[in-house]
Amino acid sequence: MALALGSFMQVLDSTIANVALPTIAGNLGESNETGTWVITAFAAANGITVPLTGWLMRRFGVVTTFTASVALFTLASFLCGIAWSMPSLVAFRLIQGAVSGPMIPGSQALLLAVFPPQKRALAMSIWSMTALIGPVLGPIMGGYISDHIHWGWIFLINVPVGIFTVMALLSKLLPYNTRPQKLPIDMVGMTLLAVWVGSLQVVLDLGKNADWFHSTLICGLTAAAAVAFVAWIIWELTDEHPAVDLSLFKRRNFAIATLGFCLGYAFFFANNLLMPLWLQQQQGYTATWAGMVAAPAGVVAFFLAPVVARLSGKMDIRILATLSLGAFTTAYFMRTYFSADTDLWHYVVPSLVQGSAMGMFFMSMTTIALDGLPPHRIPSATGISNFARITGGAFAASIVTTAWDRREALHQSRLADWATNANPAYAHATHTLQATGMSPQQVHGAMVHDLINQSYLLASIDMFWISGVCSAVMLGMVWLCRRPALPQGGPPVAAD
Repeated sequence: MALALGSFMQVLDSTIANVALPTIAGNLGESNETGTWVITAFAAANGITVPLTGWLMRRFGVVTTFTASVALFTLASFLCGIAWSMPSLVAFRLIQGAVSGPMIPGSQALLLAVFPPQKRALAMSIWSMTALIGPVLGPIMGGYISDHIHWGWIFLINVPVGIFTVMALLSKLLPYNTRPQKLPIDMVGMTLLAVWVGSLQVVLDLGKNADWFHSTLICGLTAAAAVAFVAWIIWELTDEHPAVDLSLFKRRNFAIATLGFCLGYAFFFANNLLMPLWLQQQQGYTATWAGMVAAPAGVVAFFLAPVVARLSGKMDIRILATLSLGAFTTAYFMRTYFSADTDLWHYVVPSLVQGSAMGMFFMSMTTIALDGLPPHRIPSATGISNFARITGGAFAASIVTTAWDRREALHQSRLADWATNANPAYAHATHTLQATGMSPQQVHGAMVHDLINQSYLLASIDMFWISGVCSAVMLGMVWLCRRPALPQGGPPVAAD
């Protein structure tokens, strides 16, 4: 429970503030554009430290690193909750993101150390459930707290959970700690990593509002990210003691599963972002009710966790991975049948199907990625795979929101060509509205509103369709991997 809660807090905090941004910015007397730095600061700092998990755990010990990460995250959450200005909140979010880097990959590494081989599938299923429920519960809790309580509580709720987690770790997991090793610090590699990840995250978070490459700042940061990324790859592959072990990509299962992790989570995250956005902006749902549409997915994932764990010990894990991607594909295609009159139940049904995929996706992809790795390389592997997941989600968020707006503009221009009295359907609709006593101006306003609503609906269907097609293509990727062997025992990090 402690390991699951530790990862859950980190995932939850990466999404819970999104829906509360307008409330936070207004309360602190800042614009919404300035408020986006609350998200950007956390994501950039977290993205930099996640791939360093392997080095940190070898340098300081696996349990020590994870416990310190949770404790510092809890303290940073408290500071965020009592922030008195936007600059102070951004600074505390920067710290919160930086110290949370080892939380998810560290919890995965410890799961493999604490549980015997025959119990690891169940443990990983429960862990993956908490990791995927975070993006679902984040908007619900953030919306409710911002609507009914002070926004500071979206961070303060972490404090009691963090204290419990630290106490459990100190009382139960210290025997699993590993002896710290005196490792050289790869300052060049860390600096290049910070430059390209930080620059890329700012580009992805602020690019849309800055009109992308029409902005000098975005162009400069993109160039800096590209140059630093190439230099970082060369340095890490040639340095004797790299901060990030990129040689892991020489292993076929790790490379393919990490790519699948990145792409699969990207489509999942894009859909989880787009659905509440569309429901709130165009369908009249509140933040709380928009979140409730996605909530059943978490319930399904919860009840499927033990079933998935039992099946994983009896069948080829690639079959479970295929089933998860197939369920994702089905859910995305089901959403392409949405209309302006779709009721709540028909919004929920695809979420139920998606929930069945959530219970299998994380566990199966993690198992394939870590297949055959020696114990001392597992923390580095989990750090890199989670970094790929985070990066995939960041790209998905930027791409889907930009593409959604641009597809809406395209559909609106096409629909406007038919919104004339020369079109019998349009003429009949305007006549019907006028017959209810509406003035010509009111009729025009109502028709424009419907046109915009339909345009966003068609744009949303485009995004769902693309997600479905890409997920279907990924089905074949899984079978390029070798069949994973049964997990072996051993500590996650070698002491010597």
